[in-house]
Order: sequence, then structure tokens, then C-alpha cells
Amino acid sequence: MRKVVKIYFVFFLLFACSIKAWSQKEYKKVLEASFESGPLISNGQPWANAIKDLVSYHAVDVRLGWRKNTNSYYGQIYRYPVFGIGISTTLPYQSEIGRPQGVYWFFDIPFKEFSKDRKVNFSYFGHLGLGFNLNPYDSLENPLNRYIGSELNSYIHLGIKGNYFLTEQTHLFLMLGIKHFSNGSTKKPNAGINLVPFSVGVRYNFDKREAQTPELWERPELLQKGYWNTAVYLGSKNYEVGGASYFRGGANLTYMWEKSYKYRYGIGLDVFFAPGLKDREGLSDVSFWDQTSIAAAGAWEWKLTENLYIPVGFGVYLHRNEENQEFTWFYERVGLRYSLNNQVFTGIQIKAHKLKADFFEFTVGYSFK
Repeated sequence: MRKVVKIYFVFFLLFACSIKAWSQKEYKKVLEASFESGPLISNGQPWANAIKDLVSYHAVDVRLGWRKNTNSYYGQIYRYPVFGIGISTTLPYQSEIGRPQGVYWFFDIPFKEFSKDRKVNFSYFGHLGLGFNLNPYDSLENPLNRYIGSELNSYIHLGIKGNYFLTEQTHLFLMLGIKHFSNGSTKKPNAGINLVPFSVGVRYNFDKREAQTPELWERPELLQKGYWNTAVYLGSKNYEVGGASYFRGGANLTYMWEKSYKYRYGIGLDVFFAPGLKDREGLSDVSFWDQTSIAAAGAWEWKLTENLYIPVGFGVYLHRNEENQEFTWFYERVGLRYSLNNQVFTGIQIKAHKLKADFFEFTVGYSFK
């Protein structure tokens, strides 16, 4: 029941975000449907090679999108991209991995502004959302699948897209990318399922004609000085198969510079908390310092709109504890954030060591601008 509630909650949020754009005339609406197929990528382990030989991946996607043609400087910067919501479903059920499905938000950004004068146009895309209906590892019923330990997972699909103008309203397209299901180590095992799907699809434009490109809109003002960001991270982590999950969290203070309309840069300090070490390791004497890590972190933010951006980070530990599965002296993070009022922001990102998930960071923060 909790799984169903979470799925519907995410879908409701995505649908609610789409209503405004879908109902306004200045947005161009599109409908896409595609079929995809491709191999599952093995991590080289014997059990992974066995699953690769047993599993075949075929799926269909349906997406509703919109493109704002007026009053948007960021639309002009990114050559009038399409944003929207979608749903993906694998066609056959397979006992090893289940029937992976996903609900997601997506962006589709052209390399050059789409033009009907060019029959072929290229773009890059990203699908970010929630994956579900997977058949997780079970020591008795599904011992072979050590890729995934939970039914609910993150859903990520990134790649490039070639578009062919068949008519003004109908486009054909091909997509090539990589698709990833992972739970961020909230429940192990969590090697993650990686696929390389090739997609064939069709796009239907509800508007009969391409909207005329508007004149260059007024640029938003860039900050002339740097500013401080502070954030709190909340999450959970499972340290061993069959074991309990424990709270993971942290806090951050970063000084940011807004050097361009697309990108922000910064440097700061991360503090992470990993309570429960005494229970996890059966130790009699555990200090606060044993459950705390400190790191210097660099930040880079890619602004997609005035409020929506992708944070990317790289940190170097000044103090770490391998008992908390901080195996390397550095870590990476990437995610998605939304600024609510130019100062308060929220989002989610994943922290990892050499691309191996540490935990999902549900984030709330404040910018002192």
C-alpha cells in the first residue's frame, strides 16, 4: 500500500506541475510515443552475466510536453526546449527483474533551434523520476538478482535524439541513451540496473504551425557579488543485505558566484552524520566524531530555467569513517533542485563514491542573496 501511495503522490506532483503549462495558450503542446529495446549492462560478476543472458529489455514510453514560445529569456538561451511528464513500462514481465516502470519529468533541449527548413534536427534529453514494479533481491525467491534490493527506485534516462520533420505536425525520432534504476542504498543490494536502449518514436504537435520566434526578451539581472547558500540533507541508508536502515543526513555552507545565465559556481563545507554505528558494528564505545564526516566541496549549478537547476558537486574528505562506508577520499553528487522564491530552495540529489551510491539527499536550503 505504501508503494502505491508513493507512486500516485509522485505522479500527482508531476501532473500538477504540468497543468499550468498545458492550459495556457503561449505553450506549444506535444504528444510523444516511442518503443525501445536494448541490452542490460553487466557489472562483470558471474550472477550479473547470468541475468544478462536471461533478460531481454523492450519497453514503451508516452510523454506529454510543452514549449513556451514567449516571454522567456531562458527559453531563448536553450533554443525553446520542451519540458513535460512521461510514463514508461517494460513490456514483458521477467522473474529476475520484474516489469520495470517509471513516471518522470523530462527535458528535451535542441542543439540548434528547431526549424522546418531543416528536415533533421538533433537534441539531448533527460528523464528523471521514480521507478517501480521491479522484482528485488530475495535470498529464497529471487537470489540471482543482486542488482536491486527494493521495488521502488530512482529512474534516470539520458541521451541524444534525432528528429525528422515528416509534416508540420508530425515528427519521427530516434533516441539513444542509458537508463538507470537505483535506490541510492536505501536497501541493499543496490548495484543498480543499467540499460542502453535504442528508441523509435513519433511526436505529434497539437499546434498546426510552428510558432514564430519572439524578439529577444529582456535579460534577468545577474548578481554582481557572490552570496551564501546553506542547506540541510536528510536521507536513509542500508549498510548490509538484510540489515536495518539508518538515518543519514548532513549540512552544507557554500559561497556561490553567479557568473553567467546558465551556470553558477561555488566552494564550501559539508558535514555528514551517520548515527547508529554502535548498533551496526556491535561496538561498546562510539563517539560523535566516529559518526561524523567533514569535507571541502566544490559546487556547479546548471540553470535550466529561472527556478529549476541541476546541482553537481565534488567533495574531498577532511575527515571520514570507513565504518560508515565512506570508502574513498572523495565523493560526487548530482540532482535536481527548484528555487521557490529566489531564496528558499528544495530538491533531491544522490551522493556517491566512484559512482557507487551512498545515499539520497532530500534537501531544503536558503540563499542569502
